[in-house]
Amino acid sequence: MNIQQIYTGCLAQAAYYIESKGEAAIIDPLREVQPYIEKAKSDNATIKYIFETHFHADFVSGHLDLQNKTGAQIVFGPTANPNYKALIAEDNQVFTVGDYKIKVIHTPGHTMESTTYLLIDENGKEHGIVTGDTLFIGDVGRPDLAQKVASDLTKEKLAGYLFDSLRNKIMTLPDDIIVYPAHGAGSACGKNMSKETTDTLGNQKKTNYALRADMTKEEFIAELLDGLSEPPAYFPQNVMMNIKGYESLDKVMKISQKPLSPQAFEAVANETDAIVLDVRHQSEFIKGHIPRSIFIGIDGGFAPWVGALIADVSQPILLVAPDGREEEVITRLSRVGFDNVVGYLEGSFEAWKNAGLEYDTLTSISAEEFAKRYPENKDVIFDVRKDGEFSSEHVDGANHTSLDNINDHLSEFPEDKPFYIHCAGGYRSVIAASILKSRGIHNLIDVAGGYGAIKKTDIPRTDYVCPSTLK
Repeated sequence: MNIQQIYTGCLAQAAYYIESKGEAAIIDPLREVQPYIEKAKSDNATIKYIFETHFHADFVSGHLDLQNKTGAQIVFGPTANPNYKALIAEDNQVFTVGDYKIKVIHTPGHTMESTTYLLIDENGKEHGIVTGDTLFIGDVGRPDLAQKVASDLTKEKLAGYLFDSLRNKIMTLPDDIIVYPAHGAGSACGKNMSKETTDTLGNQKKTNYALRADMTKEEFIAELLDGLSEPPAYFPQNVMMNIKGYESLDKVMKISQKPLSPQAFEAVANETDAIVLDVRHQSEFIKGHIPRSIFIGIDGGFAPWVGALIADVSQPILLVAPDGREEEVITRLSRVGFDNVVGYLEGSFEAWKNAGLEYDTLTSISAEEFAKRYPENKDVIFDVRKDGEFSSEHVDGANHTSLDNINDHLSEFPEDKPFYIHCAGGYRSVIAASILKSRGIHNLIDVAGGYGAIKKTDIPRTDYVCPSTLK
């Protein structure tokens, strides 16, 4: 069967392209749709359907732009109620794409409209299931997102629906069919997804904690809800964009690609509430950056961190980007709904420096230097890694403030003495440092290389000990 997974690593997101006999379907497209159009053109195929597994929270889908450009029919599963024209399929409804059939299986739980698409090949054999956020490899979708946009739902109620969908709709299918999920490791749509992006259903029944045959509904709900972190602030906003509609990407790109001289850039920054977002490499930001700018590097987990740390997708943004990558940055911002880029610094940061304008730097030391200072500074070390990373192992005496929640814990950082900040490798700590400096907290010192470098020194560390091994 001709099904291709189109995986975007920075979002840990998978779209799917299916083609047979000159007809094609796209499932869960990203916002930039031209690659799908070009793929179909290369196959001499017409895109017939755009299937959506649900109203996505972690990215803005490309279904509307793709429909406008190709005339393809948008298809949602039962109970979906978008503010634009779409075909709302019935449970078990079958669509044809060339010699293939695509069967709708309504699987509420992650959201109420969540739908799995069963792929049937030209011989009538059930080949695979595109599961959206219902079933991942090693995990299942979190059930607390839909409650953010529907007050009558609870995460417990949604988890119960998900249990029923998995047992009654998914686990009854043949073991040899292939599971094609919407996300892999790194996505905030689940807790513990595998780095693998496909598997057989039979293997998932053996290895996925949520598909244990002897699990009761009560046990499922308890395990699924245990350890769920607060979803990023942009998730409900992306859901509403996917429900209500959004501006075409072509228009967003045209408006946003506005070069500004250093003087014009400074004027906009001073006269508006725009955030200055610096997306260069952290080493460049450390050496010099515009005062009060926020660093989130384009070559890290860029879009999800923007969504997690900038609360409002309508926030005006001024960009400092590497020369020639401005279009890429604007595109990646648009994937998560940040469409209000009001311009970028022409000539990047070098133009700012050459214009003689004020700039700031960040103090950063090596792990070896940090080790020398450690004995006298045990109480002023801040680890900004995720909870699980910190719990696994950390520097003795370190305080923990996850980057995800740093905006809610600014008062915990000392104002009267220097303190040290680190993450795993040096990317997140510079993000955290830029946020702190933008709030007037400048007495910080970054540890270059993060915990990975610290582990190579003789600094004492606390490793996780499984409770079952304790006497």
